[in-house]
Amino acid sequence: MKWSEIAIHTTNEAVEPISNILHEAGASGVVIEDPFELEKEREDHFGEIYQLNPDDYPEEGVIIKAYLPVNSFLGETVEEIKEAINGLILHNIDIGKNTVTISEVNEEEWATAWKKYYHPVKISEKFTIVPTWEEYTPVHSDELIIELDPGMAFGTGTHPTTVMCIQALERTVKQGDHVVDVGTGSGVLSIAAGLLGAEKIQALDLDEVAVNSARINIKLNKVHDRATVSQNNLLDGITGPVDVVVANILAEVILRFTDDAARIVKQNGYFITSGIILQKKQEVKEAMITSGFEIVETIQMEDWVAFIAKRI
Repeated sequence: MKWSEIAIHTTNEAVEPISNILHEAGASGVVIEDPFELEKEREDHFGEIYQLNPDDYPEEGVIIKAYLPVNSFLGETVEEIKEAINGLILHNIDIGKNTVTISEVNEEEWATAWKKYYHPVKISEKFTIVPTWEEYTPVHSDELIIELDPGMAFGTGTHPTTVMCIQALERTVKQGDHVVDVGTGSGVLSIAAGLLGAEKIQALDLDEVAVNSARINIKLNKVHDRATVSQNNLLDGITGPVDVVVANILAEVILRFTDDAARIVKQNGYFITSGIILQKKQEVKEAMITSGFEIVETIQMEDWVAFIAKRI
């Protein structure tokens, strides 16, 4: 399959609105190359090692990249993106150089190119994420290793929202639990649940590419005997009772299925949500409470929030 990489050289101020424009145009994820990342001081609660190459970042400004399938509508889509970005000027947003470049990339080439960004990272007390192409020797005998090939699903397991979800799973999943992973992406949360002892795992995603990626990663981590991966819209058609529902999705999407989560989670079971920006924290919290959950823990990393909620 052919994909087109669209790269926009802009400013920090324009990152969020341009990212929204790209999402609305059909990109399921964006890459932000910001030279500030080279200077950023990072907390290393779990001994993470960050290796960033200055050659991957612009000297000034920010480059935002997204990937769109090459089809008959691509030209129109790109023009709509350019027009929408130019329109940001009307809202007094500095779009900087605003240079837009398009390049074509094969799916196989893209997967290979991404590998240079990923290295083994210890993300919690128990878990270390290890890319499939890296050699890694466990430091502790009880360390849980997740081997991951993110492929085209944009899920590397090291984003703050994913890290918080895995930490939440550590605190809630018990031996024999039934877990539903909504918006599974690369399958990393389903794998974590399986390694923690879950007996039945349902991994769901609307994106066919993510479904295929999750199946590969789940089999790679040897939890495929307990996990099924399905193309599904949120919790439509899913029945309970289940012990844990986990969802690392945008806040706007979480708000659409808090009632469905309450419908299938058993009493005293858990609903773990992440992918929530600080501005949406209260709105998501209130929706979960209204649906019948009690917030038992709030986790925050950087500008992201996750909730551990219990069904009452």
